[in-house]
Amino acid sequence: MTYAGIFDEMDLSHKFRKLKRENRGLKKENKKLIDEIEELKANLARAKEDHQYDNLVHKHELESLRKK
Repeated sequence: MTYAGIFDEMDLSHKFRKLKRENRGLKKENKKLIDEIEELKANLARAKEDHQYDNLVHKHELESLRKK
């Protein structure tokens, strides 16, 4: 093997390790974003339930006012 070949292998090995580190970082970032999306979905579901409940209460209040 030539010196150039050894340096090419070392360079590829270095690039591979660098890409693995970058990949780990992206996986962590992806996990954080997925967790944030799940939290936002849960918040949206609660907001929809609150809105639905408020509409129901408002409807009953209007019905009781009409009966008077």
